[in-house]
Amino acid sequence: MANGRWHINSHYPTQANRRLEWGTQQLLPVWRVNRVCLRASGSALSLVVLAMLSLCTAGVLAQAPAPQTATTAAQEQPGTSTDLFVMMGSDFDRPGLLPRANYNVGIGHTFGFLKKDPLGDELTFGYTYENSGTHGFFYTGYGEHTESAGVMKNFSLPRTTIVSGYTWIQSGITSYTGHGPALNRMASGVSLGAIIHLNRSSSIWIQESYSKVVTVPWYTTTSIGYTYSW
Repeated sequence: MANGRWHINSHYPTQANRRLEWGTQQLLPVWRVNRVCLRASGSALSLVVLAMLSLCTAGVLAQAPAPQTATTAAQEQPGTSTDLFVMMGSDFDRPGLLPRANYNVGIGHTFGFLKKDPLGDELTFGYTYENSGTHGFFYTGYGEHTESAGVMKNFSLPRTTIVSGYTWIQSGITSYTGHGPALNRMASGVSLGAIIHLNRSSSIWIQESYSKVVTVPWYTTTSIGYTYSW
């Protein structure tokens, strides 16, 4: 390099004694050219790596499920409720269709984990008083007192949200009074009913039941009652 210009000695035969002068063109040394190239390559590689990381992160975020909010989680959980019911009806004893009073009070609770149980999703406990006298409709000196546990299956009806249906299986102990010492007998019954929903907490229940007490003729009961739910 002379006077700020690069000179290259020619080794060709025809230019053995001549030197090529590149005028004002500046030639960078090889190590400076390589350094610039390396810097440019490193910058390009960094941009490529950042772009790949950005694409990978975007793909992972797109595949990740959206977090559930408290409202969504609450909606997915099966609903539960507690029912307090009071029912009045009439037994029709067989044979003879003799009408007798039937009063029933009880409580039931719906469990979410029983929603798919074919027998029922609501466990109940109730007390029933029935007139077991030979005459009269209401109270007499002869009573039939039943404490029973049961399972109720609630189901919806097509094209309506005001009325739903239920089945109810009950079993317990019946005590006959008024005949000297109390007589205890095994009792069981099945019911089919409809619920008229007045609002979220009040409803009217209408049901037909078939009951059987050991050593006593079978009978049916038609009942209507009020239920408060929370």
